[in-house]
Amino acid sequence: MGWGDLGAFGEPSKETPNLDQMAAEGMLFLDFYTASPLCSPSRAALLTGRLPVRNGFYSTNARARNAYTPQDIVGGISDSEVLLPELLKKAGYISKIIGKWHLGHRPQFHPLKHGFDEWLGSPNCHFGPFDNRALPNIPVYRDWEMIGRYYEDFQIDLKTGESNLTQLYLQEALDFISKQQASQQPFFLYWAIDATHAPVYASKEFLGTSQRGLYGDAVREIDASVGKILQHLQKLGISENTFVFFTSDNGAALISAPKQGGSNGPFLCGKQTTFEGGMREPAIAWWPGHIPAGRVSHQLGNVMDLFSTSLSLAGLQPPRDREIDGIDLLPVLLQGKLIDRPIFYYRGNVLMALRVGLYKAHYWTWSNSWEEYSKGIDFCPGQNVSGVTTHTQEEHTTLPLLFHLGRDPGEKYPLSFASEEYQRIMERMSAVVQQHQASLVPGVPQLNVCDKAVMNWSPPGCEKLGKCLQAPPAEPKKCFWPH
Repeated sequence: MGWGDLGAFGEPSKETPNLDQMAAEGMLFLDFYTASPLCSPSRAALLTGRLPVRNGFYSTNARARNAYTPQDIVGGISDSEVLLPELLKKAGYISKIIGKWHLGHRPQFHPLKHGFDEWLGSPNCHFGPFDNRALPNIPVYRDWEMIGRYYEDFQIDLKTGESNLTQLYLQEALDFISKQQASQQPFFLYWAIDATHAPVYASKEFLGTSQRGLYGDAVREIDASVGKILQHLQKLGISENTFVFFTSDNGAALISAPKQGGSNGPFLCGKQTTFEGGMREPAIAWWPGHIPAGRVSHQLGNVMDLFSTSLSLAGLQPPRDREIDGIDLLPVLLQGKLIDRPIFYYRGNVLMALRVGLYKAHYWTWSNSWEEYSKGIDFCPGQNVSGVTTHTQEEHTTLPLLFHLGRDPGEKYPLSFASEEYQRIMERMSAVVQQHQASLVPGVPQLNVCDKAVMNWSPPGCEKLGKCLQAPPAEPKKCFWPH
C-alpha cells in the first residue's frame, strides 16, 4: 500500500471511510517509514526492532540488491534474533499471526518456533498457480500444518480477481479477539493481509465497487475489514485496553500500476527504491481514551518502533544484548512530543540515504538497471528526475544529493553544493552516518543462497492431505537478484 492510498492522506476518491475514521479518532503519522523498500526485510525489522542489515534479511551477492524470501531461499529468520511475540510471552500475551509471514518457509523458520502461538496464513506471497513440478503451489497453514495450497484449495481467480481470502482472514481475527477477551488473556494480533499485492484480489461483494479498479476494490475490502475489527473491539468493551496500529510494509508497487498498483501520493518512485515513494508509509495509531483524537504527528517513525512501543505498553524492556533501532513512541502518542532521530534507507547492506529532520541525503542513487528498464520494468514510471532516478548505481558519498523534504517532498530539486545550507546540514549528516557505521555489526546474511530442493514441496501436514510433492536433488547456488 502506498502513502497516497487512503482518503486521510488525500486520496481523492475517499474510498477508505473506516481508516479515515480511525485517523480522525486517533493519530495520523505523516512521516512514517518502513525499514526496507521490500516486503520480507521490512517484516523482519518490524518483529525484531532491528534494521535488516542487523537481523540478516539482506544479501551480499551484489551491491544494493533488494533480496526477499522466494520459495527457493535457503535462509530465514535466525534463531539468534528475538522476535516481539517471544518477548511478550513474559507478560502473559498470546500471539497470533494471520496472513503473510515471509520470514522463511523451512521448518526451523516457522512462526510458532519464533514466539507466535497461532497462525493462519502462508509463508510466502500468493504467487501462482504453479505446475507442482518445476514449482510447487504455495501452502496455507493453520498453526503447525498446511491445510491446502493457493489456487488448489484457496482460490484466486486471476481473470476476475475474485478471492475470499481477506474475508477468511477477517473472521479469523474476530474469532481470535473474542476468544482472548472471553478468557481475559492479553493478546498480540499481527494481521498481515496481502490483497493489495499483485496479483490483487477482492471478494465478490467488493469487486467492481471502486473508482480505482481492482486495486481499489482490494483497498476498500481491507478498509471495511479494519472497520469491523475496530467495531468488534468496541462491542466487546476492550477498545480502551487495545492499542491498534495500521501501516504497510513498503510503498505501492508502481511496476504493477496502474491496474494493480497503488498511489504514493506526491512522493518519488515506489516499492524497491529508497526514494520516498518506496519507504514512506501510511500510518495510523488508535487507542481510544489514551491517544487524543484528531492528532497529526510529524514524528519520524519507523515500523521498528512498533517493536519498542509494544514492549513498553506491556511493561517490558527491549533486549540489552543487541542494538535495537526502534524507539518507544508512547511519548509521541500520549503527549504529542517529538523525538529527534534519524531514518536510514538501505538497499541490501548499502546505506543509500539518510533523513535527519526535514533533510534527506542520498549517498547512492539507483532505481533499476537499464537492462530491466529496456524490458519495461520501471519502478518510477513517468517520474524521471535527471541525475536522481538513475538506471546505473551512482555513488554520491563525496558530495551527497541533499533535499529539503518540506519544500520538495518529491525529491526533484537537490540543494546547491555551494550553499551555506548544504554545508551546514551535511556536517550534521556526516556525524550521524559516522556514529551509525561505527556501531554497525551486520547480521549473517540470510538471503544469499537459493536451492530448488528447499521449496514448498512437502510442508508439514501434506501427507494428511495427499499433497506431498517430490523434491528435486539439492543444488544450492548463489541467488540472483536483478534489483
